[in-house]
Amino acid sequence: MDRLSNTVRPYAWGSTTAIPALLGIAPTGEPQAEMWMGAHPGAPSRITRAEASAEQPLTEVIAADPARELGAAAVEKFGPRLPFLLKLLAAGAPLSLQVHPNLDQARAGYADEERRSVPIDAPHRTYKDTNHKPELICALTPFEGLCGFRRPLEAAEAMEALGVDSLKPYADLLRAQPEEAALREVLTAILTADPDEMAETVTAAAAAAERLGGDYAPYARIAHHFPGDAGVIAAMLLNYVRLQPGEALYLGAGVPHAYLDGLGVEIMANSDNVLRCGLTPKHIDVPELLRVVRFEATDPGVLRPEASPSGEELYETPVDEFRLSRFDLSPGAAPADLTAATPQILLCTAGAPKAGDLGLAPGESVFVPAGERVHASGAGTLFRATVVA
Repeated sequence: MDRLSNTVRPYAWGSTTAIPALLGIAPTGEPQAEMWMGAHPGAPSRITRAEASAEQPLTEVIAADPARELGAAAVEKFGPRLPFLLKLLAAGAPLSLQVHPNLDQARAGYADEERRSVPIDAPHRTYKDTNHKPELICALTPFEGLCGFRRPLEAAEAMEALGVDSLKPYADLLRAQPEEAALREVLTAILTADPDEMAETVTAAAAAAERLGGDYAPYARIAHHFPGDAGVIAAMLLNYVRLQPGEALYLGAGVPHAYLDGLGVEIMANSDNVLRCGLTPKHIDVPELLRVVRFEATDPGVLRPEASPSGEELYETPVDEFRLSRFDLSPGAAPADLTAATPQILLCTAGAPKAGDLGLAPGESVFVPAGERVHASGAGTLFRATVVA
């Protein structure tokens, strides 16, 4: 078992205070958006093994002996790599409105861009790898987000209530067609509208949302961060969700979403494939986006963990690349046996629990190679990230 040294990513949307508060350190004044835990090549965690003289990236440790670190079953199923990335995510401003492809779409899109010799680091490059990117976010504080399309009639009513004339054509389209066609046509119209006209619409809609407050307050806040952005209007097509600590959202392929505010534990398949549809200055590939988005109204499906006799509380998802659960440990209770045949990352988010002989403070984490015996004890909360193999 190895204590992890992790990288904090300073994306502009990050909170300046949430991660430092969890770690018990002073804020720097700069945004601290995500702490990455895992073996993503962009910012792998680092460990110090007794046999090594210095820190090593977890990517190199796994590459040196995948079967030992990951277990034979995980290597056979996912290849010689850790298939998930665990994060602390701290949103102080809205993230981009986005969707992720399924496996077939990712493979086809990557192959197409490779065939066309689009540089992997080009700003207009969409597919950075051949993997899908399902993800799960579990709130540590009250957490706001947008997740999946709401019913077209609900979106039409919300637009009409703002009293902005230039929104009426969108509301009329939402009322006039079957669900899938209505959502597709309106999102297409929003993303292809004249930028100057759209900026005027967003400005008027934001002012109206500010006056109305209540359920409209999130749109006013989004517009404050992204004035004139078409994504503000696209956001009105989606379900607004407010999670309480311990609640989670699962985001599958093709589901449009955006995180707005709050601190959470996020886990995802190890991929960088993102198609943006607003709230960003980055490239938006409208034709490819429309090919990937699932145009269906959905319940956002707030998840609550399922408890087991072992004390493990599991967040059920339909994917095998990751499995997230938590343990709320009480002083004096019997140690919880976390030994598994798969690789694990254990993250402390509260208290001062122990993983084996290692004491953990909030924000600290460890990597547990497959098959290594480990017990959790003490008092606090541990999140456990692993795979289904």
